[in-house]
Amino acid sequence: MTTSGNAVDAAVAAVPLVDHHVHGALRETPDRPTLEALLTESDRPVPPWMTMFDSPLGLAIRRWCAPLLDLEPGVAAEEYVARRTALGEAEVTRRMLRHNGVEHYLVETGYAEGVLGPAEMAAAANADAGEIVRLESVFETLAAEVGAAAAVRTFPEVLAERAAAAAGLKSVVAYRFGFDFAPEPPTHAEAVAAAGSMLALAGPQGPRVADPTLLRFLLWRGVERGLPLQLHCGYGDPDLELHRCDPLLLTRFLRLVEPHGVDVLLLHCYPYHRQAGYLAQVFPHVYFDVGLAVNHTGLSSPAVVAESLELAPFAKILFSSDAYGPAELHHLGAHLWRRGLARVLAGWVEEGAASVEDAARITRMIGRENARRVYGLRPADE
Repeated sequence: MTTSGNAVDAAVAAVPLVDHHVHGALRETPDRPTLEALLTESDRPVPPWMTMFDSPLGLAIRRWCAPLLDLEPGVAAEEYVARRTALGEAEVTRRMLRHNGVEHYLVETGYAEGVLGPAEMAAAANADAGEIVRLESVFETLAAEVGAAAAVRTFPEVLAERAAAAAGLKSVVAYRFGFDFAPEPPTHAEAVAAAGSMLALAGPQGPRVADPTLLRFLLWRGVERGLPLQLHCGYGDPDLELHRCDPLLLTRFLRLVEPHGVDVLLLHCYPYHRQAGYLAQVFPHVYFDVGLAVNHTGLSSPAVVAESLELAPFAKILFSSDAYGPAELHHLGAHLWRRGLARVLAGWVEEGAASVEDAARITRMIGRENARRVYGLRPADE
């Protein structure tokens, strides 16, 4: 590696990160099938003739997580799983979270089964943590308790109370319907009717917001709340229809949101991260990340990170891991992102297009400062 490359690596490594969209790490030690199921976005069982350790993410785990468990890089999957089982999940989590350079987690709690909450994540990582509140989860709980009309009427006050200490809100409209929804807010009567239909169709696990009218109602009540609004975009599990998760379909909605002064954070975005970069360039209130894709592209993730830097100003890009479950994902989300960013920035420095100081400043912006500004987080050193 060149001298400038070493200097860029050091500059990127020195920046503590804010993971602006993440989920909790596991509470209990999983068996191997459960662990492997958490290494893919598929909701189907991993076929018996394959293993997720033979994947871009699996190779990355064996290469960069194994040493944190006192194993050699590239160790066999069987030995890796045996070692993490012997250590126990609490110790695995502690090691992974305390060696990834993340100083602040914003933990989305809409799906929290079997994973640590924000305060527990903070303790395990010896870091700060805040909460991102999922709109659909709040409404589903409320509607099951008070009924359709009362839920629609009281949702703004209930959301205000539920999110009083939250850093931001999130919607999974991409999963529940897609982005090809009418951008305007529905009427009160339309929202009540949609909520009534939701409750009438509720199964044993309770109501599930999937009607586009009701999803629009929640989005606009979230905008009115005034907190930064996160929207999952692009790649995810088979619940979504990927062609309907292109963030360009949000263009009219984003235009209508702009006068409200609410920042919209487009999460993950792959394979639409170039479209997200365009939206972040042209709309002052739009930001994006490539979080989920970085882990799952593994050794090839520098290409995804490079593409995220093609168009948008650096002040409009954020870091996230979207890690959920095994703490390896929390560790690798940070490690692979730094690795990809350092490769891109080192190339720019080699060409004379940027200085090492530029590389350090860009890393601080994307890795830390943009999130602290958008979410109003107090600097860690205050």
